[in-house]
Amino acid sequence: MVVSGLRDTILRAAVDHVAEHGPDTLSLRRLATDAGVSHQAPYHHFADRQGVFRAIALDGFTRLGQSLHQAVSAPIDQQAGALLEAYVEFALANVGHFRVMFRRDLCDMENDPELRTFADAAFDTLVEHVRARLGEASSINDIRARAAAMWSLAHGLATLSIEGPLEEKIGPIANRRAFIRSVATQSGLV
Repeated sequence: MVVSGLRDTILRAAVDHVAEHGPDTLSLRRLATDAGVSHQAPYHHFADRQGVFRAIALDGFTRLGQSLHQAVSAPIDQQAGALLEAYVEFALANVGHFRVMFRRDLCDMENDPELRTFADAAFDTLVEHVRARLGEASSINDIRARAAAMWSLAHGLATLSIEGPLEEKIGPIANRRAFIRSVATQSGLV
């Protein structure tokens, strides 16, 4: 229990650091300082920075998957907007995770089957929504292309929201949910 608590403390400090400063400045020594533990403590749980980033990504994909699964409980005609909203809201609430999850230089999904499984599960939720929406007669290529379009739109909105230029260009967003649903409608994905 104490070991798990220490690991969680270290991971929380890592996520907070990445959210505030980005992943490039994270070191295990800095992480120990941020977590208020000895400089050796992170090494009891993580071999190196990549191990920390892997743990952040696994947790992030788990959280994203849960958010997307909740969104597909909406009526079918509202699911696309709900999925886009869930994705963007996840990113805004989990900036530290989001900044790590899709970086190939930080997460080696090609050589990490477990990480790949968690990442694929999130995308598969979009694929299953599109399949339900378009019907089984649609080709898998069309289904995957539409799911990729949804993912691209959601990821773009999330990234632009986190990094700031979205509101600089269009002005303050008073109702993020309505804005996301409007963008989804304008894109033709709903």
